[in-house]
Parts: sequence; structure tokens; C-alpha cells
Amino acid sequence: MRKYIDSENYRLVCIDKGSTAEYWDAQWMKMPLEKLYPENNSPFDDVVLLTKKYLASESLIMEGGCGTGRQVHKLQVAGFKVVGIDYAPQIIETVKKMQPSLDIRKGDVTQLDFESNMFDAYWSFGVIEHFYNGYEQVISEMFRVLKPGGYLFISFPYLSKLRKLKIKLNSYPLWQESADEVKKFYQFILDEKKVLADLEKNGFRVIQTQHISGIKGLKDEIIWLRKPLQKIFDNQSIIFRLLSRLISMAMSRFSAHSVRFTLKKL
Repeated sequence: MRKYIDSENYRLVCIDKGSTAEYWDAQWMKMPLEKLYPENNSPFDDVVLLTKKYLASESLIMEGGCGTGRQVHKLQVAGFKVVGIDYAPQIIETVKKMQPSLDIRKGDVTQLDFESNMFDAYWSFGVIEHFYNGYEQVISEMFRVLKPGGYLFISFPYLSKLRKLKIKLNSYPLWQESADEVKKFYQFILDEKKVLADLEKNGFRVIQTQHISGIKGLKDEIIWLRKPLQKIFDNQSIIFRLLSRLISMAMSRFSAHSVRFTLKKL
């Protein structure tokens, strides 16, 4: 993946394969889907723990951009009522056949087919960064479908201290827009303060901020650390998962790949 600095908008532009429905279908269909839906959740699952911190059992939750439905499944196992939508048709149909108890549907996060003030919470795992023309309509729809006082949990890749240091050192080439490159647009790496300001402008109040996956941010940005950290990151044994978690926690303030906001609709 190639990264460029868009100095005018203070963000990184990531070019790879276009973030289309076909691309995501191909990526998700490669995954071992049968392993993604265990009967019980881990007692340490941060998504479940965070949701339970703010919501009562059987609260109605939406996940916009649900992909394989893995998070929908986890939240449903935890006792919540969950609806997931995604625009990639093949994965939706496949998961519906594999897991008919999951309420996942084909849909568009910029034009949700739900009534206003309907959901108690909305989860968004790395979605808003994939819209080249901006995430404003996505945020507007999040606000519309949430009940007053409802919660938004949203994560996205952001300009960590490490990435900001690399910008100062001119480590990224300058973004020059062209039709060919826009077709290959994958995602932005966004400015945390800018996104938060846009969320607050749309009627949300931030409650909690978490910086996530220090190990991924480190391996993605420092070439000579990539191979050893990738081995730790990919290994699913208990020891390596613990090591990965410890590195992520230690480096979260410096090199975290993503930031996650917990917000409340005013």
C-alpha cells in the first residue's frame, strides 16, 4: 500500500486496490468464516465490555459496515439486539446462509433504510475513512437513526504521533490527485481532532477516547520492524496474543493505528 500526504487537508491518502463492494467481497470470502462465530465470547473482548459499560441487555444496536457479521454475532451473543448492514452483496448472502440467526442486510451507510431515532447505539469499525468524497453523510445518518441519548462507537485510522513525526520528516510523498489514482483509493488516515470536531458539529459529545493497536501502527510505519512484528501480530497462540497486546498497550500513545471514540447523541 502506498501512502501520500495530503497537506491541504492534513491526512494521509492510501492507494492500493479500490475500496469497492467487489474488493471487500473478495477479501472477506477468503476468511475462514466458520471460525468467526464461536458460541461464547471471550471475557476480555473489548467491544463487548465497552458496549456493556453503556448499554443494558437487549438494547437495539446497529453496525454500519458489518462485513462478515463477526461483531454482530459477538454483540448478539452478549445479549443485545443487533442489525448489521453492508454494501458487499456476496458476503451478506453467504453469512445469512451460514448464520441465519444474524440480522444482516445489504445497505448503504450514507442512506440508511431505517426510521429516525430508532437505535440505542451504533457501532462503526473502520468505515468512514473509505469515502474519498468525505464522511459527512455517513455521520449525518448515524445521528439520524440514533435515539436522543444514544451512543456512537466509532473507530478509524488516525495520525498518531509516529505518523505526525514522519510527516515533519517529509517521509511521505505529496498527494497529487489524478483519475487513475482515485480509482485505486483505499482509505484516508485521518486527523483525530478534525474528525472529533465534525462529530461534535453534528450533535455528538465525546465521552471516551481510546488509541488502538500500537503494534499495527508500528509495523506499518517502520520498515525494519515490519517482519518481526508481523510474525507476532499474525500468531494466534496465547503467548503471542498476549505479547501483541502488551506491545500495543505500551505503544498506544505513540504509534496506535486507530483511534476509537465513544460519543453520545445530544
